[in-house]
Amino acid sequence: MKLLLDFLPIAIFFGVYRWSGDLILATGILIPVTVMHVGITYLMTKRIEKMALATVGLVVVLGGATVLLREGWFIMWKPTVVNWLFALVFIGSHFIGQKPLIQRMLEQAVQLSPARWNRLSFAWAVFFVASGILNLMVAYQFDEATWVNFKLFGLLGLTLVFIILQGIWISRVAEPAEE
Repeated sequence: MKLLLDFLPIAIFFGVYRWSGDLILATGILIPVTVMHVGITYLMTKRIEKMALATVGLVVVLGGATVLLREGWFIMWKPTVVNWLFALVFIGSHFIGQKPLIQRMLEQAVQLSPARWNRLSFAWAVFFVASGILNLMVAYQFDEATWVNFKLFGLLGLTLVFIILQGIWISRVAEPAEE
């Protein structure tokens, strides 16, 4: 249910853009939908993740600039900024706390050596940096409709492929679970 709810703002953005062909209108609808998404998530879980707050903040600021200035480049930068923030969090987790973030998230399910947790963490950081760069390449090299399609299908598809490849790698290098 949470995954569906998390996907809803971008699906609505995509649907409005497909229906209207107007990036400004789609962004204008994305802003309140994203704010409502965070509010509903809070009502359901009684907590808000830090990255969800960062995302809603970026949607409000960059989306607001897009709508107020009627310039789509602001919202086109949002996926890049979010991805680069994720990369900073993954890299920063090596300096804050005793374990990388990915290890904190997955160690109950997967046993890896410290070196492999570090490798996995840096792989995620590189993936997020590359995704941000790729978003900008598509935004600046292709038309708006192509970017909207890439935002929904391209970035999501790349993330799913990366997760599958990560799962294959983990299954090959994971250590036996402690009994």
